[in-house]
Amino acid sequence: METMCDDFLAFEDALKNLRKFDDNIVHAINTTIPTQSFAVKGIDPTKQCQELYKQLIESHKNREQAIKKCIIRVSESFHQLKQQNDENEANFPVQKQLRKEQNKLRLMQNELYVEEVVKDRSLKIFHERCRAYYRPTDTTLPTI
Repeated sequence: METMCDDFLAFEDALKNLRKFDDNIVHAINTTIPTQSFAVKGIDPTKQCQELYKQLIESHKNREQAIKKCIIRVSESFHQLKQQNDENEANFPVQKQLRKEQNKLRLMQNELYVEEVVKDRSLKIFHERCRAYYRPTDTTLPTI
């Protein structure tokens, strides 16, 4: 993800791939936790839900860290360009690059909001299907 920070389209593609687990959460729940009518002996829905929750939270944590890492990297680049621009305001290539970096920074910061929406949606679906089998406690929630 680190090399993707420089190219926003590559950054978006990487996030899209990282979000596949969340996009397929309904399918994952349906295949791991059978409904009452399709209950299979030997499948422990509590353990399945607990494992699914662990994967979901780990996925969220990894994506958020990757986004924040890119934001920090682009922010540093932006501040370097800003310093160059402040030293020589007539340097138009630096001004152009400064605007590009500022725009990229805003877009990456928006991805944190998108990430919140994706997380909320996935956790809601998880809760709807797994609440009878597994309810995470506050101590199982990650600290980021």
